[in-house]
Amino acid sequence: MTYCVGMRLNSGLVFMSDTRTNAGVDNFSTSRKLFTWAVPGERSITIMTAGNLATTQAMVSLLAERSSAVEERDPGILNQPSMFQVARLVGATLKEVIAYSSPDAPTANDQFSASVIVGGQIKGGQPTIFLVYPQGNFIEVTDDTPFFQIGEAKYGKPILVRAYDPDLSFDEALKLLLVSFDSTIKSNLSVGLPFDVHVYENEALHADRQIRIDESDEIYQSISSGWGEALKSALDLLPNYKT
Repeated sequence: MTYCVGMRLNSGLVFMSDTRTNAGVDNFSTSRKLFTWAVPGERSITIMTAGNLATTQAMVSLLAERSSAVEERDPGILNQPSMFQVARLVGATLKEVIAYSSPDAPTANDQFSASVIVGGQIKGGQPTIFLVYPQGNFIEVTDDTPFFQIGEAKYGKPILVRAYDPDLSFDEALKLLLVSFDSTIKSNLSVGLPFDVHVYENEALHADRQIRIDESDEIYQSISSGWGEALKSALDLLPNYKT
């Protein structure tokens, strides 16, 4: 399992993913799940993946291979005219890989299933984010649904729903996401550090602002411990329910 969040703010987009993969409780490893493609000054595209690791790695490799190809018959992710067309390409590629892996009856519940968050901006268009399903179809962020989660989403969603604001700064958004991710890793062993982060500012049209946060990061440790203490203090302030 994994945990990834793509969030739209008024100032841009923020993407964060964990890196833990597992094949059982005694077989954990680390694998990157956040990938970027960019043509400086022309486009920036970010993809995050969750689900069967073989499927997601094959999809990313196929997208990368076709992006470097010169044949127009296999248009790459860097040749698409809009983010909508990028989402269509990602969806078609994901569906293709799943069908190849399980040709008899590929379904959303298949062992080769996966889901994808893809977002970014192409010059002339608006920054946006899509959630791509295993069947290849997708939905786009809206004012009512300004962020998408894939993977082990339930533990980290409550803090996002309660505290998200489109006017958050990038620093505030990263703090919010770190609380969400910290709550998740404390609840589920299949999600873990390090976290990969990409911050995209509107009209930047590059993918330069990327960081990796590991367990030695002092700010993360301060947020983790401070959030636990703040929860205890808030609980103490609430009235007791008398029976």
